Amino acid sequence: MPRENRKRGKKHKKSQGEEHHGFAEEETQIPRSGPSWIVPSSDLKETNSDAPFGFVEPDVKAYFKTVDQTLREWQEFSEADSLGELADTDPNEERRLFLVAALTETSGKEKRLATDPECSNVLERMAYSMDDFTKRVFMDRLVGSYIELAKHRFGSHVVQTLFDVATATTTREQRGIFPSLPETNDETGNLPSLTNLVVSASMELLPSTTELIMDPFASHVLRALLVLLCPSIASSTSDSATRRTSSVVRSKKSIAHKSKQGPLKSVLRTEAEPSTSPLAPDEFTSMSRKFVQKVRDDLSGNEVRALAADKNACPVLVILLEIEAHFDQSNQRDSLMDLVSVGLISACLNSPSTPLEPSDFLTTLLREPISSHLLETLISLAPSPAFHLLWSQYFEGKLSRLTSHPVANFVVARAVERISAAELLAGVEEMKDSWPKIIKSGRTGAIRALVDRAASLNSGEKDVVDAILSGFGLIDPESRKLLFQCVLILLPFEDYIAAKKLQDERKDDEIVSQANSRRQHGKHVHAKPSTEPSTQGAVLLQSMLRLKEPHYLPVVESIEALLPNELLSVCHHTTSSRVIDALLDSPTVASRVKRKFILSLIGNFHLLVDDRIGSRVGDRCWAWADPYLKEKIARSLIPQEQFLAASFYGKFFARNLHLHLLKRQPEEWKAMQSKASSTAKVNATDETRSHKQSEEQSNVKPDASDVKRKEGKRKRGSKPTDEIDALFTEKLGKRQKKGSLKPIDPAVTPPPSERTGEKQPGSKDTTANLATVLAAIQAAPKE
Repeated sequence: MPRENRKRGKKHKKSQGEEHHGFAEEETQIPRSGPSWIVPSSDLKETNSDAPFGFVEPDVKAYFKTVDQTLREWQEFSEADSLGELADTDPNEERRLFLVAALTETSGKEKRLATDPECSNVLERMAYSMDDFTKRVFMDRLVGSYIELAKHRFGSHVVQTLFDVATATTTREQRGIFPSLPETNDETGNLPSLTNLVVSASMELLPSTTELIMDPFASHVLRALLVLLCPSIASSTSDSATRRTSSVVRSKKSIAHKSKQGPLKSVLRTEAEPSTSPLAPDEFTSMSRKFVQKVRDDLSGNEVRALAADKNACPVLVILLEIEAHFDQSNQRDSLMDLVSVGLISACLNSPSTPLEPSDFLTTLLREPISSHLLETLISLAPSPAFHLLWSQYFEGKLSRLTSHPVANFVVARAVERISAAELLAGVEEMKDSWPKIIKSGRTGAIRALVDRAASLNSGEKDVVDAILSGFGLIDPESRKLLFQCVLILLPFEDYIAAKKLQDERKDDEIVSQANSRRQHGKHVHAKPSTEPSTQGAVLLQSMLRLKEPHYLPVVESIEALLPNELLSVCHHTTSSRVIDALLDSPTVASRVKRKFILSLIGNFHLLVDDRIGSRVGDRCWAWADPYLKEKIARSLIPQEQFLAASFYGKFFARNLHLHLLKRQPEEWKAMQSKASSTAKVNATDETRSHKQSEEQSNVKPDASDVKRKEGKRKRGSKPTDEIDALFTEKLGKRQKKGSLKPIDPAVTPPPSERTGEKQPGSKDTTANLATVLAAIQAAPKE
């Protein structure tokens, strides 16, 4: 007996029954003798909580380990390396037979495999390669155990993956496309559709929704199921900023685990299906409403608000709010949005003009890392009266503190996207004194949101730009020339000047101590310069370039004031080059401004494109330029032709210039560039129209008579030629050089005697022999 269980005092003799009972108690406490793998059945039930459906046999585990390795190889390797070598055989046949054998082995063991830590990963990998019929069979075997699987650590991932891959199948079933059933005598003849199986799984999980919503494993299953039932909340692209459902379906740990598993996709090569939006059957629509109603009926207001503080339940509550708003049920009393907002919807329905007392709960949501996502969704989906009441109660008068908070600034940026013009001007005036603090902290999301909102409202743009200039300390016109540098690195004017001097001194010290640093065997570490471009500053500059004229001119003037070497360093940096892209792509920036910028690069284009990032900027400039500007760029690069040919990145840019043609035939070069520019414009405007026409024509087969008629009318000049052939044709006419390397088409090219006007020896015999061989091939019987 363990020492801590012993009692003090005189020992007394036990009776026979007491001795037997005491012996049993001691037997469960002392270590057992014998091999460790011998465990009584009574204890086996207590230690098998991780395997509620039993353990997987060792030989089955070994088999599925080989299945996993094979699927990994097929998913990682390219099709050219892994598909069959013979062209006359189906390359998917071997893989299909392999999958059929693996799925046959899972028959009757689906639940045990789903709860196994190793085999569950294999099932998830196989789910991406299952056809529609196999998915139906697999999900049918799990009916009745979805609650237990959803709560399991490994089974929840299998169920979640099945719901993820079921969207395409349910969409096909909604369109009336069903797989053919195999000719067997088992229960597959009465197998329900996948739509009905999803509804059955939903009915099984619905009574336990309030319990599963806070479970660390089942909550992820509910997320995937709700997205499957209402796919419009995840596939909506009209307002992508408010649709974050895809990012909350899986946890960060699950995403990290999936990334370690390698690519998860089908191993069968199939024809690419046209991308279509998923269709939700009527059963899915009613079922998604039942989940929302279930939470509204079973939980009180305090219990619903308690879900916002739970890291597992908060993402599910976000999806439920999106489903409720999708069906226009948010603007009702006792809705989920009304419960979360502490009666905000009811107050608007009763008397919108009556001021509402602020709630400490919503004030807490502003600063909570987890619950702030719920508040962002509420702000985005709330009706307009409720939002303006929310703005006046929780944001007005508090913007100076909220915009500098590490969490609340994201909520403020989301709220700024819906404010009115009057609220915008009031917000800019309120934040005027706190902008230097916001800039130093690097939390410029609210400032960027103000610029974007001013551009969309076409109001308050001047006030926003003036506030940015004053926030960076750019008061006089001379200092405003450094607007681009200050905003890019998010430093006020005085701090930027000090950082620039410090960087120059550091460069001098590095030159002096270069010999000493080499002796330290690479141990000398240089501090990161403070003038490094920041992503927040680059995004803010891009938003400012989308303002109307003349509000974007301060940014453009600061870019024009850059020295040539500074401009090249900007174009060569990964972050700052995005600002140049925004300058060329912005619809509000005038063409004269873009033209002036490109002209400032002439003379340094060979240095610009001699870089991985700079070559991309050079391609953008070339694509925007008109034929006249392209000629100036190309002629400036003629002396640098050898430099471009030797450059790893510049040689790709030089291919678009055709400098050899420009030097020999300038008029031909101009005509080619004019044609390319007009073709690009036509393709940009008629891209959708041509796509629709190609889809319609692909479904119609041409008649044989039309094909013969078109082939009979084909002429020698009808075949498309390249630029070199066109040049020779213009200069030489119909004559052709004997040493030309023009490809010969036997179907349209006349005999050599007709082509050159000369009689060639052996030409008649060759033509006759070729005609005889072709006739023999056509007359051969087909097997």
